[in-house]
Amino acid sequence: MNGRTNPLTELFRDDALLVVHKPAGLLVHRSPIDRHETEFALQHARALNGGEHVYPVHRLDRPTSGVLVFGRNAEVARDLGQQLMAGTVAKTYVALVRGWPAEQGVIDHPLREEPEDRRLKGMEQPVREALTRYRRLATTELPVRVEGYPTSRYAVVELAPATGRKHQLRRHMKHISHPIIGDANHGRGRHNRYFAERFGEGRLMLAATSIEFRHPLTKAPTRIESFLEQSFVRVLSIFPGFQWH
Repeated sequence: MNGRTNPLTELFRDDALLVVHKPAGLLVHRSPIDRHETEFALQHARALNGGEHVYPVHRLDRPTSGVLVFGRNAEVARDLGQQLMAGTVAKTYVALVRGWPAEQGVIDHPLREEPEDRRLKGMEQPVREALTRYRRLATTELPVRVEGYPTSRYAVVELAPATGRKHQLRRHMKHISHPIIGDANHGRGRHNRYFAERFGEGRLMLAATSIEFRHPLTKAPTRIESFLEQSFVRVLSIFPGFQWH
């Protein structure tokens, strides 16, 4: 990595697994959408693994930060992939959204697949079941006019996807009219610009904060948590008295 500091933070390591925190803005691996990119989490995870190959178990979108799991061999990655397919892996995210959603709820809204390959964009894609559970953690009302109202409401929510569709959390929060701040594709431009200008930078306010699964070797229930980046924590200062654990 040419002597540069590794952007990944190691959260957990044993004979089977390497679990890291991925910063916002870093791709997990090569993508047909970003062919010009040359830096990937996969490379940096391999460096943390002493140069030995690692196998990504799941993905995080480029602008999403948080916990990312790699298998240290193909068998481990295959086992965890099967757990993901079976729906027995529990992922938790935290997000900042526009408005005040209900205290808790379930979003059961099928989503049409979004292919990465642009050549497939014009073709009819299948619609898949998609389900997300959410819980409101904090609310605030700011004395600023971002759209047509004299004040603007925002909330911190915990999101738990029961399925793994592409951009599921972003699309589901848009579906219930509480889009995630910083989402260029599914969010609200005026709110995104307000936060980018207020805090001096813009980012997607979505982070993967924990993952739970059955350990591929020991078979023990395993939960790994991640921290929030400072760029995320700074924005949460708009919620008086709320502290991320």
